[in-house]
Amino acid sequence: MFECNCCGCCCRNLSKSKLYADLDRGDGTCKYLTDNLCSIYEERPLLCRVDECYELFFKDSISIAEYYKLNMDMCKKLKETEG
Repeated sequence: MFECNCCGCCCRNLSKSKLYADLDRGDGTCKYLTDNLCSIYEERPLLCRVDECYELFFKDSISIAEYYKLNMDMCKKLKETEG
């Protein structure tokens, strides 16, 4: 399972990907982010579910370890831009 530290950084940077346009409240932040936590976590969209996205879209082309590393690398980059 992908280890998220719940910092909310990815949810504050939706404008960096058009995939998340429907979730953007207009300033790059997810309209469901409240106090750095997802207010619809149990019902969050598939795009926000790292492990399920892997199983549905990436498992035939990349290992789970590589996929997690790519996600973690992007997480670190987003944190650096906010830093």
